[in-house]
Amino acid sequence: MAGAAAVVMAGLGLVTNYASASVPGWATRSWVVWLVFAVLLATAVGLLLWGRHLDGERPAARLTSVDRPAGSRHGSLRYPHVERVRGREAELAVLTRMLRRPQDEFAVVCGAGGLGKTTVAAQLAARAEEDGRQVFWVRWRDSVDLAQQMTRVAVACGLSEADLEAARAGRESLPDVVWRQLAFSRRRWLLVLDNVDEPQAVDVEGEPVAHYRGWIRPHGRGLLLITSRDTSEQTWGRRARLLPLRPLAVPDAGQVLLDAASRAGTRAQAQELAERLGRLPLALHAAGSYLATPTSRYRTFERYHQALDAELGTLLGAEHPDASDPDTARTVVRHTWELSLDQLAAEGHVLARPLLRMLSILAAAPVPLFLVTPGLLTAATGRSATTAGVEAALAGLYRYGLLDLPEEPGPQARPASGDDPPARVALHPLVREISALALAADTPNLIVWRQAMATRLTEAAHDTARAGRSGWSAARLLAPHLPLLLDHTTVPQDLTDIGDILNRLADVLHDAGAYTPAHALSRHLLHAQTRVLGADHPSTLGSRHSLAKALDGMGRYAQAADLHRQNLVARTRVLGPDHPDALTSRNNLANALYGMGRYAQAADLHRQNLVARTRVLGPDHPDALTSRNNLANALNGMGQCVRAVDLHRRNLAARTRVLGPDHPHTLASRNNLAFALDGTGRHARAADLHRQVLADRARVLGPDHPHTLSSRHNLADALYGMGRYVEAADLYRQALADYLRVLGPDHPHALGSRHNLADALYGMGRYAEAADHHRQNLVARTRVLGPDHPDTLTSRDGLETALLTSTRRDGLRRSR
Repeated sequence: MAGAAAVVMAGLGLVTNYASASVPGWATRSWVVWLVFAVLLATAVGLLLWGRHLDGERPAARLTSVDRPAGSRHGSLRYPHVERVRGREAELAVLTRMLRRPQDEFAVVCGAGGLGKTTVAAQLAARAEEDGRQVFWVRWRDSVDLAQQMTRVAVACGLSEADLEAARAGRESLPDVVWRQLAFSRRRWLLVLDNVDEPQAVDVEGEPVAHYRGWIRPHGRGLLLITSRDTSEQTWGRRARLLPLRPLAVPDAGQVLLDAASRAGTRAQAQELAERLGRLPLALHAAGSYLATPTSRYRTFERYHQALDAELGTLLGAEHPDASDPDTARTVVRHTWELSLDQLAAEGHVLARPLLRMLSILAAAPVPLFLVTPGLLTAATGRSATTAGVEAALAGLYRYGLLDLPEEPGPQARPASGDDPPARVALHPLVREISALALAADTPNLIVWRQAMATRLTEAAHDTARAGRSGWSAARLLAPHLPLLLDHTTVPQDLTDIGDILNRLADVLHDAGAYTPAHALSRHLLHAQTRVLGADHPSTLGSRHSLAKALDGMGRYAQAADLHRQNLVARTRVLGPDHPDALTSRNNLANALYGMGRYAQAADLHRQNLVARTRVLGPDHPDALTSRNNLANALNGMGQCVRAVDLHRRNLAARTRVLGPDHPHTLASRNNLAFALDGTGRHARAADLHRQVLADRARVLGPDHPHTLSSRHNLADALYGMGRYVEAADLYRQALADYLRVLGPDHPHALGSRHNLADALYGMGRYAEAADHHRQNLVARTRVLGPDHPDTLTSRDGLETALLTSTRRDGLRRSR
């Protein structure tokens, strides 16, 4: 309306100009002219007053006060001072390039609270100022304050009084005026909008950020940098360059602690504490400040680390009296993530907080999303939950960095080609621990929450065990969380029922080649059942059997043999010598003895078992076929390769007929027949069989299943026997790398691959390299298998031969 008054005044000017050029008849009468002038003047005054009245009623969200602002009213536009930033070199390099060459894009440094977003932005601000750029730091509080601060930025860049008045009068939008001035500023600049955690509240008239018509725009003569907890690309649009922060690398995190408390311990101790703190900058600074305070109870990294388990609530989880102030909450580990949960609740995601609390009950491991159901949250909270509500809460927690997506699992987590692993999420360790503290503090009846989770875990474990091979990936994800079922179970019948389910799941893990999680699960179960049910209870014997199998798979044969021997004695006494479980214990004891190199003893036990199983179960029972296979393996170990070939060939035919050609046991028979053929010198035939089995195992079991890796190793053995040392060395090297990754450096299979790689290198004339590998293996095999194990003795012989040959060759060279 103020603009309308200006139009009327302009009209008066036109009348005057017109009268001076050509005077009409009515204009010769003065009283008429004065009357017209008076009417127009009154109209203009009225419109001007009415415009001011409407300006006073205009909502503040559209045009907040845009008077030339007083610098003292809204704080400084100066960036905060920070010490040297550790571990953010890559992000700062990207931001520096963007700062020096703005290309119609802006930067968003984003991530969960406590990752140091403001610190990174302040470090860039210091660099920008050193380069001669204008630096403006605006901290987000609300839309009114943002308008005032942005106006001050524009004024500092030369915004004229006339342009400011145009915005105030409503002829132009304030963001348009400010950004036009920033676009034509003579100096380069950096503008930081810090802590923009509610992007939807930033722009005027409800305009989405990604439309770039409000306060956030991707153009100008400088760089706009935003720090935010919102990590969604959808929020910020295509012109945003998102730089999500992650926890620091261990060396950098340890250095943060050393910077703050240089006398608190060694670099190694600092790094160990940093790892325990999840490498989170906020927690690192809190711990460093505590350790540097002379009156603190704990003054060393080691003591602080030891105290964390018992006193996390005091050291990092203490409540702050001013936690309701967002600026304070951001600086306190206990409260920083509650800001994000408050915001999610304000957005309508009421399940986000209870969902995060529920996840904190579980172990510090990736959580399969099939565990998180509406029924679980309803049972725990008493609040009706829906699938849509749960999914929205998960999406919100991820958007604010409170949930992360673990890296895609390697091929070992895929049981066969085309099988997708279940979706899963992960919590930062400190987010999980602090959320668990908050749950205990806020929930009067924590037992209800734990019972709801226990019920859901039991259902999931039952379904996964029943799924068999198709449940391998799910079993791997479930295993770390299942000990929760045992922590509060003291009723014998409950522990028996749970034990049956968990032992079946341990069998699934063993079949999947997941020996380490199977070992952890069986160890927890055995401890609980021994305490409640007794050492000879059938369920306890089943758990001891599962634990021993896992140890055998891990290559810890001596420990496995001890447990199998205990179980054999107990099962023979309790169940009888011909009970299938007793026969299984004898079979597995024999396998452990085979792993220890005691082939003759293993053969005797397998021979007894074959007779008993054939009599009790029948000659075509899978267990009888297993005993024949294992007896053949023991005979092969004793050097009776021809007899082993005959037994394996008969067993392969029977297993193919009874189990099918792709059953893992059938594939094992083909592998073992090829291995025995190799022992008889029929290397080409063995290589052909191993090549077939390798392809089939990769297809059926997955490329990183331990059995698949064994086939690759065995194919290398056959090629070595044919004198094709270069090909064999390549396969041994690949098998060694895979064994190290999947089974670990001390597993006997890994040591076997290194030994055979050394032999292949020796065959290629690379004696010094062969000696190095034999030397490593001798040390490891002596430690793992013992000094008298046949494999240890073989390593000693291999090292001596390689050293002697290398010495002789060097002598020949010198003599020439």
